[in-house]
Amino acid sequence: MKDVTPIADGWRLRLPDAGSEAGCEGGSNGVPDAVRNSGTGTVPAVVPGCVHTDLMAAGLLEDPFLDSNETAAAWVGRADWTYGTALPPRTTAHERTDLVLDGLDTVAEIRLGDALLGRTRNMHRGYRYDITDRYGRDGGTALTVAFTSAYTEAERVRALVGDRPNSYTEPFQYIRKMACSFGWDWGPTLVTAGIWKPVRLEHWSTARLAAVTPLVTVVDGAGRVEVRLEIERTASGRRRPLTVRLRVGETRVAAEVPAGTDRFTVTADVPDPELWWPHGYGDQPLYDCEVTLVEDGSDDTSADAGAALDHWQRRIGFRTVTLDTAPDDHGSAFTLAVNGEPIFARGINWIPDDVLPTRITPDRYRRRLQQAKDAGVDLVRVWGGGLYESDDFYDVCDELGLLVWQDFLFACAAYAEEQPLRSEVEAEARENVARLAPHASLVLWNGNNENLWAFRDWDWEPELAGASWGEGYYLGLLPRVVAETDPTRPYWAGSPWSGSWRRHPNDPAHGTAHSWDVWNSRDWTGYLDDVPRFVAEFGWQAPPAYATLRRALSDSPLAPDSPGMLHHQKAADGNGKLERGLAHHFPPPADFDTWHYLTQVNQARAIACGIEHWRSHWPVCAGTVVWQLNDCWPVTSWAAVDGDGREKPLYHELKRLYADRLLTVQRRPGGLVAAVVNQSGEECSGTAVLRRVAVDGAVLAEARLPFGAPPRAVTEIPVPAELLPPAGSDSELLTVDAELPGGAVPARALWFPVRDKDFAYPAPGWDLELSTDDGVTRVTVTARTLLRDLLLQADRLDPAATADRGLITLLPGERATITVRGWGRPDAAAVDAALSCVNSAVRAAVRAGEPVGRGARRTVG
Repeated sequence: MKDVTPIADGWRLRLPDAGSEAGCEGGSNGVPDAVRNSGTGTVPAVVPGCVHTDLMAAGLLEDPFLDSNETAAAWVGRADWTYGTALPPRTTAHERTDLVLDGLDTVAEIRLGDALLGRTRNMHRGYRYDITDRYGRDGGTALTVAFTSAYTEAERVRALVGDRPNSYTEPFQYIRKMACSFGWDWGPTLVTAGIWKPVRLEHWSTARLAAVTPLVTVVDGAGRVEVRLEIERTASGRRRPLTVRLRVGETRVAAEVPAGTDRFTVTADVPDPELWWPHGYGDQPLYDCEVTLVEDGSDDTSADAGAALDHWQRRIGFRTVTLDTAPDDHGSAFTLAVNGEPIFARGINWIPDDVLPTRITPDRYRRRLQQAKDAGVDLVRVWGGGLYESDDFYDVCDELGLLVWQDFLFACAAYAEEQPLRSEVEAEARENVARLAPHASLVLWNGNNENLWAFRDWDWEPELAGASWGEGYYLGLLPRVVAETDPTRPYWAGSPWSGSWRRHPNDPAHGTAHSWDVWNSRDWTGYLDDVPRFVAEFGWQAPPAYATLRRALSDSPLAPDSPGMLHHQKAADGNGKLERGLAHHFPPPADFDTWHYLTQVNQARAIACGIEHWRSHWPVCAGTVVWQLNDCWPVTSWAAVDGDGREKPLYHELKRLYADRLLTVQRRPGGLVAAVVNQSGEECSGTAVLRRVAVDGAVLAEARLPFGAPPRAVTEIPVPAELLPPAGSDSELLTVDAELPGGAVPARALWFPVRDKDFAYPAPGWDLELSTDDGVTRVTVTARTLLRDLLLQADRLDPAATADRGLITLLPGERATITVRGWGRPDAAAVDAALSCVNSAVRAAVRAGEPVGRGARRTVG
């Protein structure tokens, strides 16, 4: 069996001196005096890691996530850096030793002693070098990895291939590197460099498994695993036959690999496998898949037969996935089906969870993806300006039943198709398609983010004047790579993409659509104007949690336009769009706390408007993918979970919006309907209680209407005329309640005839009860008036505190219990101060300076 020696210790990072190339303000050539004058020359380096984290650990770089430190760190990305260590003594008797570097960020020259091993220019690939003749038994041989600034390489390539359009000012499309490290409309500009994945020595003899790609299919209930192998041999190994043994669960097969053969396929048939399903549709059984390469050529399948040369193991799942794009009366579909079951995709977009990605641990992946599942999400789109994530990410998705839509890494720019980029793109695509093929969760490959749309609508075509821009990748190279490497999964050319140049790329009646004109220039009620076949991006901004802001910013006082807040708002006119979005529904906020609360409310309301509308139109609309789940630093953005991992009100709203059963009031040509969306596999039936209610809680009219919603279907209940509040009424609303089996509480939908700023909200009043048991505090709020979108911001009680609920609307006399964890000293006055509702915000804004009513508290210890 091959031996592996990790090379993780003893690394040092050489600091740039005054003569290094760095183009930012500061010390000589941009290098700060503290670095130039440190007197050390080198600092300890962590591998895997990056320059920024090593400099921070050495006390030579302030945390770039705080205040405006990002700007002061800009020099790091323009400097050249060298990592060095010494190899341990050679103790192996194997024929061959390879130096394996799983990931280098990005432009690097690798040397062993004085010998140049190779040069790299792609963050998204791994590298392997035969060092057998250069690796001695005495040890101490110097290994150096010298990085050239990504800016230097990008500008060199731009000079070679010519300038091309880009949505941002940074040259990210000229280098195969995580694009968003150059900044985005939610991310900082922190251009990283470093050895970002493990380094090791592999010692082997005769032959090794160079690539293993299992293709899993299910036909008529029978499973098949076709494993495609690439085998590398030593000179002596080419003369020998080998045996490959394959185990899938309890099924074992073996086959002889003839001498000299370096590509081979072995197949295992697995009768009646348990099927893998997305969560909510079934279980997620996973099977061990093991491939062992054996030297003796025997076809014995027993575990101890022959001398094992190499071994590969992953977990796989049996399932089918298809993409229905057939034409119909509404245009053409975009519906994913797993094991033949069409699915409304309840999705979120994923960006790298840290702009310094080496800090993302397996536990962090699991926490964030568990948050997604707990919110009802069943599809995660890995966005094209980020990364092919580590196997840890996809392993968790396999276990949790989260479908993965994986973009190839192209976003918001025209990409040259000439060398030196084209060969890198193809090698990167082949490596990553093969690497991710074992994962049952991966269900779709997508060519790019917004580039086909941009060519048509963002004035690229005249600017390009016939130059290549990526179309050959998306419509030629990438679908060919997928078809050749992993034909078990569908490929789509881009998002948005209508499927043909005969239609507009972002035609909502065909394929995938992005809905950004609503956020950029309209009210969120604009989501009601159409029914796309699949909404792959839409979103609304809000700031992060208050405790996140207080940790990251030293602004005093905090204000929407205070220096730190503006620095941590990266969207073009972001605050202006937030302000205009609020103005449609609320009077101007009276203070920062009200602004912070109302922007959170407006974000949740916006996403609710879109999802409720589109889910009620299933199966015409077959998915919504919210932009976005997560943040890569503390920032005002579209995320549901902020950069410190705190859950915004939007996150809790997603739990309701993405539940298997959803109750919503929608407009139809014949009037209002209560729509019961049943995405579960069982019929949902019961009685809907519709009430016309006065602002003081009096029931003015009531109807009890039976309903039945078949599995995976939507049922509409027309609202009787007498239940409708008068048009323009500022003192009545419609409530719809129903027991939806499987839900923890009765479902409720609300309909107000006017916007919040025009509704006659009463001064809010409530009673509080607190009880604490084993460190968990339960806060019960009893409404004495209508309370609209009541929110307990737990992080205002304690930065470590969390609440299990977000926005809650209560009628007079109703009560709700909020569970708070991580709060050491429960106090009713603190709870009262941390509670907000629309009533207070609207009344405070309209009557600035007038005391706003608060409920008398009743506290139980």
